[in-house]
Amino acid sequence: MVFDPLDKGTLVKAWSECLSTDLDRPLLYAEGRWITRGSFLQQTEVIASRLSAAGMNSLDRVLLSGPSSLELAVAYVACLRLGLTVVPVNASYTRTELTHLVKDCRPAAAIVDQEEWIDLLPELNPGLVVTDTSVDLPDGQNVLLDQVGPEAPALLVYTSGTTGTPKGALLTQANLLASAQSVCFAWRWTADDRLLLCLPLFHIHGLGVGLHGTLLVGGSAILQAGFEPDLVMDGLAEMSCTMFFGVPTMFHRLADHYRSSELRRLRLCVSGSAPLPVTLHNRLAKIGVNVLERYGMTETVMLVSNPYSGERRAGTVGFPLPGVHLRFDPIGEIQVRGPNVFSGYWENKEATASVFIDDLEGQTWFRTGDLGSADAEGRISINGRLKEVVITGGLNVFPGEVDDVIATHPSVAEVAVAGVPSEEWGEELVAYVVVVSGSECPTVGEIREFARHRLASYKLPRRVISLSTLPRSPLGKVLRHKLRETVSDG
Repeated sequence: MVFDPLDKGTLVKAWSECLSTDLDRPLLYAEGRWITRGSFLQQTEVIASRLSAAGMNSLDRVLLSGPSSLELAVAYVACLRLGLTVVPVNASYTRTELTHLVKDCRPAAAIVDQEEWIDLLPELNPGLVVTDTSVDLPDGQNVLLDQVGPEAPALLVYTSGTTGTPKGALLTQANLLASAQSVCFAWRWTADDRLLLCLPLFHIHGLGVGLHGTLLVGGSAILQAGFEPDLVMDGLAEMSCTMFFGVPTMFHRLADHYRSSELRRLRLCVSGSAPLPVTLHNRLAKIGVNVLERYGMTETVMLVSNPYSGERRAGTVGFPLPGVHLRFDPIGEIQVRGPNVFSGYWENKEATASVFIDDLEGQTWFRTGDLGSADAEGRISINGRLKEVVITGGLNVFPGEVDDVIATHPSVAEVAVAGVPSEEWGEELVAYVVVVSGSECPTVGEIREFARHRLASYKLPRRVISLSTLPRSPLGKVLRHKLRETVSDG
């Protein structure tokens, strides 16, 4: 049987088909209560009718933001079933960031749980329909649901903005369905699985993988509004969970937890959104937790995964998922194509044109901006971001390679290397180091001596700066551009 990631047509039709059977089966749990499949579908119909009565039409954009909850999940699915385009928003956005987003995508409604936003949003967009995630609006008439086609827009997800102004990546029903189907197939996700999901639902990891996959297979999920190690461990045990998805920062804290060995009861632990350090992977493996690392991004959802069966090799992200085609350009940039790849950035032809390239056979490839390589078996490793490449003395240095070496120094807990302007070298390498508790920060001479047998001389840092923490995005990615703004002399 040939795997077809689009055999179910659209994401919403696939969900409705799956959840329309065994209606009393538990689906989602949060804040002490369950919602069944039947109740979930019924509540999404009610919310969709209210949004329609409030004037929402197919293709309108709707902002959605709030802590993970049953109400948020219901509102989200109701929007998609009605044919609206959901714009997930990070609750930590400042007024400036929110203003840019509202002006850029011009939403017709906002479903948010932040009280201050309920007052602010109408100022930014007069006439905007604003409600909290209960969507306490007048009931409407029954409306036709799940009528959109595969190419209909479903999500407008803004990039993190780590390298400039956030851009809206427009993902269709087909994009989201293809990715969710390939992940469920690769990870052997079934209706018998129960996922503990504490990842935020404003991000593609929690939303496009965790929630989408759960609804697609008709499994169940425990929603937790944020990450708290004690609550995670309690939830895994008390709710008989089989799966946990997290980012490296979460796994680091769970590895330190006195109940860390309980993670062994899970069928699958998945790490993503940032590279999982080899040392952490090996540390978890010693207690019997074989973490599966995968690779994806906002514009494509999931691309690559370590195998469910077989070796999950530390430091690699595995092999392309079903339906994904991947190649490297001459300098190592990862380029991909497949039904999961987005169509472009919202109303930004210039940015869209810059990330797509046609080959001689007429195939269009998406330029991820990530640098990678593959070993003899085809296992893929991520080596850094193209824009993070440091050019020092005319030579290219990939910061991730230097990070990996310095991270093995016994006094170094965390490290990130970045390039800063230099009159002599164009850019010079600076190592930003978080030291192990009770240790002294190594000098630049000590770091260079430690690394010189594993790195060419031009790859050795010329300065070392000690920090208490590395600046990270909400999902744990090191923000190297923030490191460059550090004014310390090291």
